[in-house]
Amino acid sequence: MSTITEIESAVSQLSAKELTEFRNWFNEFDALAWDKKFEEDVKGGKLDTLASKAISDFKAGRFREL
Repeated sequence: MSTITEIESAVSQLSAKELTEFRNWFNEFDALAWDKKFEEDVKGGKLDTLASKAISDFKAGRFREL
């Protein structure tokens, strides 16, 4: 399978059980990919500005308890 269309076609032919298994696998795969990207962004300093703003707002009392 080399194209999105082929993948979509294959997924649409899965049984309910297979679709559940695929969904579980994909959710785990996607979460790991997101974690990796997030870690790369942190290491690359892409979140430094947001973190500084959040810390500054917190110290100034500009926050809400969740």
